[in-house]
Amino acid sequence: MSTTVTADIEVDVPVRVAYDQWTQFESFPHFMSGVESVRQIDDTTVHWVVSIAGVKREFDADVSDQVPDDHVAWRSTTAEVDHRGRVDFRPGSDGGTRIDLTIEWEPEGFVEKAGAALQLDDAQVKRDLHRFKEFIEDRHTPTGAWRGEVHGGRETTPGAGATGTATPGTVAGARTTGATPGSTNPPTSGGVAGSDPDLRA
Repeated sequence: MSTTVTADIEVDVPVRVAYDQWTQFESFPHFMSGVESVRQIDDTTVHWVVSIAGVKREFDADVSDQVPDDHVAWRSTTAEVDHRGRVDFRPGSDGGTRIDLTIEWEPEGFVEKAGAALQLDDAQVKRDLHRFKEFIEDRHTPTGAWRGEVHGGRETTPGAGATGTATPGTVAGARTTGATPGSTNPPTSGGVAGSDPDLRA
């Protein structure tokens, strides 16, 4: 039987800024507890390293659906980790953004242990969202951006990156970090992911 947790928060930045930052997966360790590192392999595949009860575990996840400034969904692709998630972005009050996050996983084997070790419950997810709020409100600019779309696990906007134009010699829309987290440098073309109600990561 799957377990589902939900949380929401309002952040004092525009939807585009909040969305662009969330899609910079490699910044997740700055505000997600238990996450040691996230590496973007390509536009739809992400490699995670998490610490489970002091034991390091690694797994891959695919972005299953993504629409700029609207949502991002993901799902795990590693057999021992059955996990999915979706995050939605909506206009909030005074030009801010409401973020709704849903995470679902099967509490068996490694996943059950991971959930216990990471305290993956409503309170923990809310704390992580609050850390995201502090992170992006402190910066006011995302560390990168990728304006492509993903549907059915496939990137559907080849050649269109953050500025709508592919950079010669690079993978169109490739997800990369445009600025070092915590810096005040303006973002450059980078990686963004989309979300679907059926995402696993």
